[in-house]
Amino acid sequence: MSISPFLRNPVSDLTGGLISHQMLGRCQKEEARYMECLEVYGLDRGHKKCAELFDDFAECQQMTKQFKRFIAMRTERDRQIAAGKLKGDEKYLSPKIDSF
Repeated sequence: MSISPFLRNPVSDLTGGLISHQMLGRCQKEEARYMECLEVYGLDRGHKKCAELFDDFAECQQMTKQFKRFIAMRTERDRQIAAGKLKGDEKYLSPKIDSF
């Protein structure tokens, strides 16, 4: 993954900040921590030293763990419906208020 442009010029310096999560993005904090770490260690060493922060940032962007959790809950609910544990209106109940 390359963060720095191959050819740097004033146009790339001006437009480099357009592709980030710092303005109204939900991953602002994760991206800022990752970029600060890269600034400290540089691009070459930063990829190794900041790998954990990059994983957190990538998870915030892609939400893979959240999607896997959703699939697991849906699979369990479908299994309970097939086994006959959930019937009628109990199949698709919303969570109770203040339950989480």
